[in-house]
Amino acid sequence: MSSKLADELVNSKPLITPTTVYSLLSTVAILLTAYLASNRFLPKNSPTKIRVFFIWHAFDALIHIFLEGSFLYNCFFVYTEAASATAGTVNGASAFLPPGIHFLGQEGRVYGSHYATNPMGALWREYALADARWGGTDLAVVSLELLTVFIGAPFALWICVCLAKQRSDTFYWMSLLAAGELYGGFITFAPEWLTGNPNLDGGNAMYFWVYLMFFNLLWVWIPLWILWEAHGSFSTAGKVQTTKAESKKTH
Repeated sequence: MSSKLADELVNSKPLITPTTVYSLLSTVAILLTAYLASNRFLPKNSPTKIRVFFIWHAFDALIHIFLEGSFLYNCFFVYTEAASATAGTVNGASAFLPPGIHFLGQEGRVYGSHYATNPMGALWREYALADARWGGTDLAVVSLELLTVFIGAPFALWICVCLAKQRSDTFYWMSLLAAGELYGGFITFAPEWLTGNPNLDGGNAMYFWVYLMFFNLLWVWIPLWILWEAHGSFSTAGKVQTTKAESKKTH
């Protein structure tokens, strides 16, 4: 799963660095915030499953807004002159775009977290050691993140509101978001699988098991679980409606 580009980014980097710790702690802080929000907004007698659903969707929204939102910021507002760029470039052009194509039509510039001086730029450069696309402006990744940040995040917050208010249509909204996230995950990684994983590097245990496997599989297994629970909820509701309809016929 290694590539020349990823190999250049790794440069025999230690397994754990201060940036690694900072990245993981930021995720833990977001999870803790989601948990505290569940205590604040959910009824005290909420079942454990509902609390887990709330924490997941709050975590989901916060990850999208703060972490992936910073990725988009770096993609659209952080750049360097192509002539002086080295990381994430080939012959002075972005390695993540077709030859002759320039992000935002800006010839002579390359955009992305590789060139950011903000703290979130360091976080994304760390993740780019496992998936090099996140250091630059891969069009599939950027396009999906626009949907994730500006549609997925508000959607997840709306689901938290539904859970807090115990709305009857909550599973409907949850199933829509879960299906969308599964589709987004497939579109993110399918181009890599179809081309031999040129941007992925799993040679380092941290990059493979934590960055690539753990964090990405969260958005596979939990949405699948939500769809399973939604199916059960829809089936139960359907049986109740059928029973009511049959009861009316007999009277």
